[in-house]
Amino acid sequence: MKILVFGASNSSTSINKRFATFTSQFYDDHDISIIDLNDFEMPLFKTDRENIDGIPQKAHDFLDLIKSHDALIISLAEHNSNLTVAFKNIFDWTSRIDGKVFQEKPILLLSASPGSRGGANAMGIALKFWPFSGGHITAHFSLPSFYQNFDDAEGITDSQLRKVYLKEVQIFKDHLESLHQEDIN
Repeated sequence: MKILVFGASNSSTSINKRFATFTSQFYDDHDISIIDLNDFEMPLFKTDRENIDGIPQKAHDFLDLIKSHDALIISLAEHNSNLTVAFKNIFDWTSRIDGKVFQEKPILLLSASPGSRGGANAMGIALKFWPFSGGHITAHFSLPSFYQNFDDAEGITDSQLRKVYLKEVQIFKDHLESLHQEDIN
């Protein structure tokens, strides 16, 4: 199976890209594609611009990537208790092509932040609204206090958080395996 992986941030030092990339190692028996949202930067969405210039090619490219993969691992950054503008802009443009942006693909949804809530607001928004956009969120996990609880080599260092995280990683893995078995049969 092909899994598309990204952090929903345009920061060059994104902790969410680091977290999503680290998580992808648990699925190394699959074909992993890690992307950077900076490769999909587009003008700020507005219908006036769309009416004049049409939908940017990068929105088509982003949707094509989702379509060409079987599953997604996304780690959400949070800015001012919401999704990042960088990701929301890509989402808005892409939704003009197809409202089911996530194409009913299974998603392992992650979030991380330096703060104690771990991007809980962005996670809540995605859990509530992404199903309307074709997001099949199979498992999810928020990592608080990233710099205290994460190491690039070791992963999550807090034993209680690691236990919950590994459970969600396994739920997603089991779901992918069941889809693979359905394809075989």
